Amino acid sequence: MAGLLFAGTLVAALAVVHRPFGDYMYRVVSGTRHLRAERVIYRLVGVDPAAEQSWGVYARAVLAFSAVSVLFLYLFLRAQHYLWLSLGRPGVTSHVAWNTAVSFVTNTNWQAYSGESTMGHLVQMAGLAVQNFVSASVGIAVAVALVRGFAARGGGGLGNFWVDLVRITLRVLLPICVVVAIVFLAAGMVQNLSGGTDVATLAGGTQHITGGPVAGQEAIKELGTNGGGFYNANAAHPFENPTAWTNWLEIFLLLVIPFSLPRVFGRMVGQKRQGYAIVAVMAILAIASVALTVGFELHGAGTVPQAVGAAMEGKEVRFGIPDSATYAAATTLTSTGSVDSFHDSYTALGGMMPIVNMMLGEVAPGGVGSGLYGLLVLAVITVFVAGLMVGRTPEYLGKKIGAREMKLASLYFLATPTLVLAGTAAAFATGHDATALNTGPHALSEVLYAFTSAANNNGSAFAGITVNTAWWDTALGLAMLLGRFLPMVLVLALAGSLAQQKLVPESEGTLPTHRPLFVGMVAGVTVVLVALTFLPAIALGPLAEGLS
Repeated sequence: MAGLLFAGTLVAALAVVHRPFGDYMYRVVSGTRHLRAERVIYRLVGVDPAAEQSWGVYARAVLAFSAVSVLFLYLFLRAQHYLWLSLGRPGVTSHVAWNTAVSFVTNTNWQAYSGESTMGHLVQMAGLAVQNFVSASVGIAVAVALVRGFAARGGGGLGNFWVDLVRITLRVLLPICVVVAIVFLAAGMVQNLSGGTDVATLAGGTQHITGGPVAGQEAIKELGTNGGGFYNANAAHPFENPTAWTNWLEIFLLLVIPFSLPRVFGRMVGQKRQGYAIVAVMAILAIASVALTVGFELHGAGTVPQAVGAAMEGKEVRFGIPDSATYAAATTLTSTGSVDSFHDSYTALGGMMPIVNMMLGEVAPGGVGSGLYGLLVLAVITVFVAGLMVGRTPEYLGKKIGAREMKLASLYFLATPTLVLAGTAAAFATGHDATALNTGPHALSEVLYAFTSAANNNGSAFAGITVNTAWWDTALGLAMLLGRFLPMVLVLALAGSLAQQKLVPESEGTLPTHRPLFVGMVAGVTVVLVALTFLPAIALGPLAEGLS
């Protein structure tokens, strides 16, 4: 009952804020008035905020900004020992700096290091936390650009990337995070510049606990679906997640923007019911995932869990099984990757669910921006399949889905599975699976989880596998980089193709895309495509372990 109450209040809270928060974000991305601080930024970077960008210019701006961000953060990490508030820590090694820079710029926040013993406070604040803000803004901006493609009446313009980036950061992410950080601080999270405190342990020893600007970074870590923790234990650490109600609030924060963006979509295309259809697909998949994850963990399949009566290994005792499993489902349904329990310790089928969530493309509701544009691509594929069934040229929101649109949508869908399966195969072919602590199906699950998390820009780890080596840092960094920007370019190309089209009037043969039938079709296509693509790998890993 406690687990049902925990999940039920989350659903209720998300439903309450969906409309007002979605309407606010719609006004932010659609307004024409620029704040004074925004105009100053535009002048500093030499941007004309009134200039409309084609998809190619928008894509080049995204890639250029991200490339500069990777380079800056890499150099920042390498030069850490020269910086203020370095706490005496050395510069980060080259392969870890590469992996970390790519990780935070791509909104993945995969961490092949222990935060409290590797990073100084200035790097945490001016390097990692800054990328938490702007990487989230980039994802939302690309989603908004795709929606503009659907809403355009011809002409090809998708807005201005720099305007979208600045507005989303200053008007949406920053003010919310200031308020949330104060709430977290009142709840017991630390926010200081202390080098740490030596405390006596219950066993009679001493432990050095690092302080730092935790509350501020925790707010954007969850709201921006970033997930990188200040501490190695992430949200299982009491300084990052002090109480059961902060655990609830963290889950709410990582879900609130992705679940509210469909409202922005409905408002921008002029049909609110289309937004309700998209959020319904997200909700169906999310509720099913949470129910299965919690159910598998409560059942506790396995000799030891059955013997002791619960699958508590790797769980935080403050939260218990239902709250921990809900967090695990939510963090992998989005592209967050924050954890309050350790997925490698889950039961075989319970551990399978976070992998499947990421394999779905994290569209239920997905990361900030990436979830919406991923689900819209799946909607395009769905109307194409429906068009084949009735022998008509498929249409979605008054735009014809022709050969070019389907090629872009298909390439989008194939990009991430290719990276996941090729990376997993490469790890086994080159013997780098030997760093896994386990053998057999569970070792496959650990390697598969690592590449699934990296290529889908999730960032959570299955644990049980040593990835802090040059090969793993390089391979996973490439998976994160290609998994983020290749789909983004394809989405923007699709947006540009749609924006050039004029609206096609609805006819008797037009498939209604706001009714329950279409909602069910999109959810079905999402699950079937994932099943056909990843089932062999899942069958050899978590399924084989669970059935044994």
